[in-house]
Amino acid sequence: MILIKEPIAFKTLWQTKEIDLGGIIKIVVDISKKIIGADEEMHADIEEKLLEEGSKQQDLWGANLELTDDGYRIEYTSFINIRPANGNRSMEVEDEALRAKIQSIITELIR
Repeated sequence: MILIKEPIAFKTLWQTKEIDLGGIIKIVVDISKKIIGADEEMHADIEEKLLEEGSKQQDLWGANLELTDDGYRIEYTSFINIRPANGNRSMEVEDEALRAKIQSIITELIR
């Protein structure tokens, strides 16, 4: 797993990743610590490692960075996002305010 605590260029992240999933990188965002775990085959693997690092389950949300011609596009979909207790009943992050918070952390750390 690549742990992102400081800003990194998307190009650098793409070049240093070890897991090849075609045109995407799986990430998990900790909305409390404002950090990102990246580069595992499954979001659950990243989630597990972040939990071992002290993150809290309710703060972790999965997404994908999809490679585009001019950088990346964020896709807010992951099995770890299915959390009825947190008001999210689908794989996609449904709450617009939460999506905005996730996007803000991603764009701050991955440029």
